[in-house]
Amino acid sequence: MLAKSICGFAFLFLVVGYFRPAPSGVGNVPQVAKPKDVSAQWKGLIGEYASNGDTICVLEENGRLTLLMKRLDRRIPLQELSGNVFNVEERTTLPDTTIVFKREGSGRAASFVAGRATFKRLAITAEDGSIFRIKPLKPIGLLRREALRARPPEESGSFLKADLVDVTTLDSTIKLDIRYATKNNFMGEVLYSKAKAFLQRSAAEALVRADRWLEQQGYGLLIHDAYRPWYVTKMFWDATPEDEKTFVANPSIGSRHNRGCAVDVSLYDLNTGRPVDMVSGYDEFSHRASPDYPGGTSLQRWDRELLRRAMEQEGFNVYEWEWWHFDYKDWREYPIGNRAFEEIR
Repeated sequence: MLAKSICGFAFLFLVVGYFRPAPSGVGNVPQVAKPKDVSAQWKGLIGEYASNGDTICVLEENGRLTLLMKRLDRRIPLQELSGNVFNVEERTTLPDTTIVFKREGSGRAASFVAGRATFKRLAITAEDGSIFRIKPLKPIGLLRREALRARPPEESGSFLKADLVDVTTLDSTIKLDIRYATKNNFMGEVLYSKAKAFLQRSAAEALVRADRWLEQQGYGLLIHDAYRPWYVTKMFWDATPEDEKTFVANPSIGSRHNRGCAVDVSLYDLNTGRPVDMVSGYDEFSHRASPDYPGGTSLQRWDRELLRRAMEQEGFNVYEWEWWHFDYKDWREYPIGNRAFEEIR
């Protein structure tokens, strides 16, 4: 589903330009200064628009509102003439060099007009900042009963003994926002009995090192999920419609979360204590969740790449569809786990 990103993944190189390859060792900071945030007025214009098969992504880059034209693989900076009127400085296939945005009462643009062509904003899941929700294929109670009766797949080979630790006992500055311990998640139900984040010790220690490096940049880690019992993975899979299963793990092979070697994580600002605004929300089942999605603002992409750098230099790898999901390098060494949080000592 994400491979069909309407912004065109031909533009993925735009994000990479914010960071040069890191030299060996930990502690390398971005080579480009942290961008300034844009005004709320501009944020209301950022999004994706389409007309007669042409799709345009409006984003902010280098302090300019910019068009990414999918069909032409082109990036076109705009010059602001007034709050809703911008000028296209380069020659394009647009029918006019002046773009006029039409806003809704909320301040978000519903469309823009170029000559006689009207480009309407494409509806993107949870773009307004709301929590993404699915309509489960079965009632939650039934999903839970079936999952608890089921058993994880049998695995061959030898594994290390599980050594799950509570991450916050190693570093109290790491904050928790465990969505599955609340109804504030894509299932809309409480799935964990406790708001805890457990990881295998080696992964937890690596996460602490990442957090200490980020502290030097003015950020802290915010964990949304870590170890996940296998039965919850089965509930996710059985609840999720087929066309959205890219975002949930198949219980027949288990999840890296089940092995205690995956963590869903974002950033918070040390000065304010507030979560950082990323290009997409956590657990948003849309193409904006890709770690290479080129839309949004320069600051959002900069923060996303800073998180990725902090994690990758400590042995984590980002999941190709979700900027927040990181797998620790040793995940193959541990078995699928199905212990509830109360059983972990």
